[in-house]
Amino acid sequence: MQNENKKPNRLIHSSSPYLLQHAYNPVDWYEWCDEAFEKAKREEKLVLVSIGYSSCHWCHVMEKECFEKMDTAEIMNNHFVCIKVDREERPDVDQIYMDAIQLLTGQGGWPLNCFVLPDGRPIHAGTYFPKQEWEKTLISLAEFYKERKEEALQYASELTNGIKDLNKFTSNTSTEVPDKEAVNQLLSVLQNSFDLEHGGFTWAPKFPMPSIWELYLQHQYFTKNTNTLQAVENTLNKMAQGGIYDQIGGGFSRYSVDRFWKVPHFEKMLYDNAQLISLYANAYRITANPVYAGVVNETVSFLNCELKDAEGYYYSALDADSEGIEGKYYLWKHQEIIELLGNDEALFSLFYTVDKYGNWEHEANILYQTRSLKDIAKLMKISELELSDKLNHAKQILLKERQKRIAPGLDDKMITAWNALMIKALVDAYKALQERSYLDDAVRLFEFLQTKVLDEIGLKRIFKNDKASINAFADDYAFFIESAIKLYEASGNEQYLIIAKQQMDTSIQKFFSTSDEFFVYRALQDSQLISTKIDLNDDVIPSSNSVFAKSLWILGFVFDNAEYHKIVKRMVGKLQPKIAKHPSAYSNWIQLINWINYGFNQVVISGKNTNECYSNISSIYTPNAMVFHAQPDTMLPLLKEKTSANELKIYVCKDYTCGLPLYSVEETVNAIKP
Repeated sequence: MQNENKKPNRLIHSSSPYLLQHAYNPVDWYEWCDEAFEKAKREEKLVLVSIGYSSCHWCHVMEKECFEKMDTAEIMNNHFVCIKVDREERPDVDQIYMDAIQLLTGQGGWPLNCFVLPDGRPIHAGTYFPKQEWEKTLISLAEFYKERKEEALQYASELTNGIKDLNKFTSNTSTEVPDKEAVNQLLSVLQNSFDLEHGGFTWAPKFPMPSIWELYLQHQYFTKNTNTLQAVENTLNKMAQGGIYDQIGGGFSRYSVDRFWKVPHFEKMLYDNAQLISLYANAYRITANPVYAGVVNETVSFLNCELKDAEGYYYSALDADSEGIEGKYYLWKHQEIIELLGNDEALFSLFYTVDKYGNWEHEANILYQTRSLKDIAKLMKISELELSDKLNHAKQILLKERQKRIAPGLDDKMITAWNALMIKALVDAYKALQERSYLDDAVRLFEFLQTKVLDEIGLKRIFKNDKASINAFADDYAFFIESAIKLYEASGNEQYLIIAKQQMDTSIQKFFSTSDEFFVYRALQDSQLISTKIDLNDDVIPSSNSVFAKSLWILGFVFDNAEYHKIVKRMVGKLQPKIAKHPSAYSNWIQLINWINYGFNQVVISGKNTNECYSNISSIYTPNAMVFHAQPDTMLPLLKEKTSANELKIYVCKDYTCGLPLYSVEETVNAIKP
């Protein structure tokens, strides 16, 4: 039955693509709102909070098996007040109930289905449920709440206290930062889990985890540890060769289900691809490996073709499914390739591991590489250049054919934090490859955010249907500030740094808890949930607190603000026990600790030919330095008395001390080196 023959529910008025996917369910869904909880109180019912996102495969499966079924919906409507939540719009809600399920089961994931009291406190949670198990769970919980309410209240109280305890910290008040040796020991222990054969870590599924590999790029820069660089390069090479990377259209899927990076979970997220552009761009600056430059260019091209709006911002994600089948859009039958490529089929199939009977399910092939261009060229008795040309031509043929297929679903909402990550990615790509269009796109994107989602009240998180909505969270502010700092460095426009400081001061007012000495995730002025969440762990995306801390460290030097540095040192000191216990969960924090230990350089360029000088310096990987353009009318304390109208002068400043002027890029890079 088509949707037009069905009666829509309340979600039909939502702007969220995920909620709209459920708008024709027979379930009486609410969005997250006070009205739903008030109804639950009046009717003495439990609330079902069902959380997912538009590109989540198992969310789609559960919808088809449960939420679209009249008999299942009747049970849900009769016994519960049902709320649907898009975790990307409301990560604050998702974080609370993800903590609940992890306390209950030791694991989590999406769809996340949490049963809560009318006051929001959880009593039970799970992820995907098959229809029969779901209905059994619904009936059992409804009876439990009706017949044993006091027991339910007690259980909810204990579980909520457990959630609150997750955000409590030891009374560690040290402002001491782990020294170089302590950091080296932490990273050495973590290296024992490297998969030296296939890249990444030894477990599966494998997520790209860009922040961890960026940390190890920086670590080899500071320590000259070539083994570390080899491990990072191996990981980047294997990902670029694997099925997790779209060999035809560019861009990365969210993770690989196996340890070989072969079989992806096919959804493509903006935040993954933005961070991976930065990572490969930085790796290119170290290695000059043309493969990394290719990945950067192809991934930017993919995002511009598939996820970019005409206004210059980027959408959130592409679904894993098309026509209800996971990965169908990306898979190839051997016969298709024969018909499309003719005489070039053999070398293409050899290079991309295409099998007559399929290398995956149902005689389908995932395209991935197991041999180098050099080896295949030798085997096929042609030059590497000729092979490369033939492969590129074949890829264009297959890409054109693929575009005729029914495409995966598109989540076309704009998320401020993720677009800020994209600004950073475009700047990093510009610095590495000196492609001016990347900087132009970054400037245009920042101007969009500044115009459409920032007003006198503050940032908004979502932009959809020409409307900004939902007060921004800590990560939106943190990444927005970081993107402004990055844009200043690339452009020399001081207004970006002024904006960064303004929004940092706003963030301190909105999010900084003086009792916890960290930034809370949801603004202090907004109505609060059952627990105050503090985002500290660097996971697939760096934590908002670690990004705030990095920006505070930089802005402290720029604006001669010692209080910013005091905040950072208290944050790092308080977090020390957690970092020592689980270093893999604090990779962005450890990058900051290295800045503090090795010194963070401010490179001030003034005089003639500053643009050429900037290009030469920025093309070199110097993670402990930021370049400043000293203009005669500068507003920045750091740049005062360092301007030059004629002769090129370069000042390297560190720890509030500036050296004598230098006159060449080579001298400058040598002065920066640890």
